[in-house]
Amino acid sequence: MTRHTPEELQRVLGSGLLSFPVTHFTPELEFDEAAYRENLSWLASYPAAGLFAAGGTGEFFSLTPDEIARVVRAAVAGSGGTTPIIAPAGFGTAQAVDLARDAERAGADGILLFPPYLTESSQDGLAAHVRAVCAATSLGVVVYHRANGRFTVPTMEQLVATCPNLIGFKDGVGDIELMTRLYATIGDRLLYIGGLPTAETFALPYLELGVTTYSSAIFNFAPTFALDFYAAVRAQDRAGVYTRLNEFVLPYLEIRNRKAGYPVSIIKAGMRVVGRPAGPVRPPLTDLTADEQGALATLIEKLG
Repeated sequence: MTRHTPEELQRVLGSGLLSFPVTHFTPELEFDEAAYRENLSWLASYPAAGLFAAGGTGEFFSLTPDEIARVVRAAVAGSGGTTPIIAPAGFGTAQAVDLARDAERAGADGILLFPPYLTESSQDGLAAHVRAVCAATSLGVVVYHRANGRFTVPTMEQLVATCPNLIGFKDGVGDIELMTRLYATIGDRLLYIGGLPTAETFALPYLELGVTTYSSAIFNFAPTFALDFYAAVRAQDRAGVYTRLNEFVLPYLEIRNRKAGYPVSIIKAGMRVVGRPAGPVRPPLTDLTADEQGALATLIEKLG
């Protein structure tokens, strides 16, 4: 497999829809590597611009470091080199550095850097966290702006000046003013990724802010719908976007919003509905109830 340079990866990821595959578990909550590899091969047959292994939808937070390494290697093997694989790095800085280095050894194309675990950080501390990971790998790095990893525009301006392989900013906060200032200040030096839960909801307004792509969890069980939705967004087809929002995405959100943690659980439920089960979610997440899964099945059936 030919690995992308950071500059190439930035262009590729910005050219299409991004997918965040779930991580498959057995009923005993062990990583089901064979099922995961088969699913990655299936997802890679659709024209997504990148597959983010063991990301938030892939339950990164519930995996051990050894399991993360296995998931990343399985994703690289399962994709067959047809789609870039982005691996996760996170928790404390030392562990994030180790994960980034291991992802490069595994053949991943890039890194999604999660916020530091638990503790609050100053902007200087966050910048040091990012610099350490960028220095540890030659891969392109995307920072995840979320929770206790919130970056200011001056911090990002400093980081792009000192970290040539920092290629992207994934927004999981939804601060419109910050996103406007960030793009006005840094422009196309970074790739901007929509990363709010069920990103389709925000995709059209975010396009005006320079956010050309987003992470679609729905792609896991309805890839054709997800790709059609993305095409409507990029074409600024407001009627097409809002038709799809009203017919599927907004009713889907009503189910997703019933319980904390359901943004991941509902994806695995959707996969069961379409005949591609990925097993249960791990604690502390909980699976949908039977009634909720039935409501989701009715909604998915309307997609055809």
